Amino acid sequence: MTPADEPSGIDLESHVADRRRGDDGEDQAIPRSAAELEAVFDVPVRVSAILGRTRLGVNDLLQLAPGSVLELDRKVGEAIDIYVNDRLVARGEVVLVEDKLGVTMTEIVKAER
Repeated sequence: MTPADEPSGIDLESHVADRRRGDDGEDQAIPRSAAELEAVFDVPVRVSAILGRTRLGVNDLLQLAPGSVLELDRKVGEAIDIYVNDRLVARGEVVLVEDKLGVTMTEIVKAER
């Protein structure tokens, strides 16, 4: 990439400096401390735990009432998907914490590039 191809506002040198080449020739991330990330601690993110999905016609949707049951595309005990800002990041299980539902992560999903 030449300097003319570089998108404006992005400092590629700072991104490259965060990685190094290991003994095996593979790029490796340089470990960072939590203190270096302090600037992003207050950035809000949206976390969603998807139990399952279904498709309904508008007519069926309008007929739903309290107590209606929707059949989802997952089985009981199957892992749920955990999204952060609409990106799949993990899979997990629903747990009960005191009198509230929670999610425990059982698998981190590697980002696809």
